[in-house]
Amino acid sequence: MKKKSLFLFLMLLVLTVVLAACGSDDASEGSNSGNEDSDVQTTLIYGRGADSTSLDSSLVTDGESLKVSENIFDTLLNYEETTTNVTPGLAEDWEVSDDALTYTFKLREGVKFHDGTEFNAEAVVYNFERWMSGDDAYIYYSAMFGGFQGDEGHVIESVTATGDYEVQFKLNRPQAPFLNNLAMGPFGIASPTALEEQGEAFGENPIGTGPFVFKEWKRNDTITLEKNSDYWDGEPKLEQVIFRVIPDNSARLTALQTGEIDLMDGVNPSDVAQVEGDDNLQVLFRPGMNIGYFGLNTQMAPFDDVKVRQAVNYAVNKQEIIDAFYAGNADVAVNPYPSFMPGYNDEIEGYEFNPEKAKELLAEAGYPDGFEMELWAMTNPRDYMPEPQKIAEAIQADLADVGITAEIITYDWTTYLDKLQKGEAQSFLAGWIGDNGDPDNFLYVLLDQDSIGGNNYSQYGNQELHDILIQAQTETDQEVRNELYKQAQEIIFNDAPWVPIAHAEAALAATSKLKGFVPHPTGLDKFSDAYFE
Repeated sequence: MKKKSLFLFLMLLVLTVVLAACGSDDASEGSNSGNEDSDVQTTLIYGRGADSTSLDSSLVTDGESLKVSENIFDTLLNYEETTTNVTPGLAEDWEVSDDALTYTFKLREGVKFHDGTEFNAEAVVYNFERWMSGDDAYIYYSAMFGGFQGDEGHVIESVTATGDYEVQFKLNRPQAPFLNNLAMGPFGIASPTALEEQGEAFGENPIGTGPFVFKEWKRNDTITLEKNSDYWDGEPKLEQVIFRVIPDNSARLTALQTGEIDLMDGVNPSDVAQVEGDDNLQVLFRPGMNIGYFGLNTQMAPFDDVKVRQAVNYAVNKQEIIDAFYAGNADVAVNPYPSFMPGYNDEIEGYEFNPEKAKELLAEAGYPDGFEMELWAMTNPRDYMPEPQKIAEAIQADLADVGITAEIITYDWTTYLDKLQKGEAQSFLAGWIGDNGDPDNFLYVLLDQDSIGGNNYSQYGNQELHDILIQAQTETDQEVRNELYKQAQEIIFNDAPWVPIAHAEAALAATSKLKGFVPHPTGLDKFSDAYFE
């Protein structure tokens, strides 16, 4: 009997070991794979307010698309972790000629695209020739480099592979922010092979060299990225990053509190104190290199009249909007970019809140009894505008006090952006998060006549302003540039194509276990150094 019992015991022990081994194999397929400590979380779920429009970074202008593609693509140059000072990226070194017309970049060797093809100088040339082609879809390229090849104001004369891992840019004219522009997310280098094979479908299956590889996109739900184990700058600590759409700020916070997501943007300013009081959560602030504004279409009546635009500026109580919807985490905007950036004109005092002055100007413009208008508002929150619908209602009430009846119009995010670019909105809420820390990235991109059809949603053009902005681009002496930008802000202030509202210090919230993540001023964050403890 004893031998039989011992035999049964040994058989049971063997069976237990086999089952345990099977269980271990199954567990290795989960989010904690590759970690000795099975309790270490390796998937980050990022809750955000809207879906991306495309993952081809060169075709988009919205942050929801670029915050994903930032992790898929690399650019020639990077920014420092907390500033927009340039550092090496896919280019590990560079030289600039004395006349600032020739830039020569030495590229990293041994870098592979996610499809296994080689990154080299020819890949860089292919991407830039694609963007330079004259296709109006490349809005960012046109905005940052003065149009396309053959256009009078185009900055880049040629891009040439001068070696397997060396590429040379020749410019038609100096461009002071040229290096900063190259570091921008829309200029991520894509696989030429994938671009050729996929054509227009590339935005649905992007291939770059970045720290994460595109895995899956469930429209209006999730985008899943997986780590690039062969990443040239070191293997990411996370196995996956999942971007999940939860349109409502409060619902997103609830999802964070219940552990459904690990990180969220668009924290309502009124909820910051609640998050700070929760030991399981943390608040992360993004520097306010942004502008939230109420735009006026200068090509549509009655906003084709400067007096009407100035009247609307006097009618809107910006301080009250900030007090009500930003909870003190914003500055009242006077100029199109924040005061800590170069060339800010602090002599401009801005339009005070003065309804009586607004009524006077409306009467002078031929609207003593006001008028009816449309006020477009996005449905999803942005860093620069945390509660757009409520802000629209506040502006609507201010306008009503001076006799203007505004109907609030909304569209989904993708449709909204498309219609704004086409100039269909009479007035609208919008904003911008600076891409590179240079005033050119605000004034030229958002308000120059070259940018109509792109990010100049107000359809605003002024030849004097254009000449100043091109001169400021070309000038390499920063003090001279600063004076030119001050002149530009005076013109914009007087022409009043916008009602500038706020420069916001945007709040993000995360589980307290998330480490190694620092929000970048540009709003585009890489997760290659993020991890959970």
